[in-house]
Amino acid sequence: MATPPTPHHPCHDALLTRWTALLRRAGCTVDPVPYGEKLLARWAEPQRRYHTTDHLVATLDHAESLASHAAHPDAVLLAVWFHDAVYRPDRSENEERSADLAQRALTEAGLPRHLVAEVVRLVRLTVSHDPADGDRDGEVLCDADLAVLAAAPREYAAYAAAVREEYGFVPDEVFNAGRAEVLRQLLALPRLFRTPYGHQHWERTARHNLETELQLINA
Repeated sequence: MATPPTPHHPCHDALLTRWTALLRRAGCTVDPVPYGEKLLARWAEPQRRYHTTDHLVATLDHAESLASHAAHPDAVLLAVWFHDAVYRPDRSENEERSADLAQRALTEAGLPRHLVAEVVRLVRLTVSHDPADGDRDGEVLCDADLAVLAAAPREYAAYAAAVREEYGFVPDEVFNAGRAEVLRQLLALPRLFRTPYGHQHWERTARHNLETELQLINA
């Protein structure tokens, strides 16, 4: 019996339209649809619980809303598509492998070398989420990726629960220690959000959410 196909995400067709328009605008010299289909298949992999197609949609939407701050908005949007394209929660080289995938795919698709290089740089930046001062593209990408931290309490709780599910193979004691360290590192940053909009509208809520989660873990 043949394996049934994986159901498409409700936004699949709309995402493919967004991808196609972005690639053509960026100078793609081949049919962009197969590349988009392969990326969407990656985002729909079964091991994902938070880093899913829903996260892709949300991050794209946030990046577009912040696009006026970016120096190269299309590079940022391409980086969003690739930033978690390779995702295995039991491995530490996801960002580097995602950057390598962007390098190969976008070069093959005929995009200009300087644009590909910027996309690859941005994907690698999501390891630290710490763009240099004046790195406007990096600021937009990192703010868009971290915007979930400023979600309403119920949505934030769902995000935290989904992250825990992705690491279901890790014992509670080990996960809680690691997660608490991540939360403390985020709270120690002078600014979670680097764009003017992100800092003004998301910073306070995000810090409250992080502090609440850390208190729950410590309890």
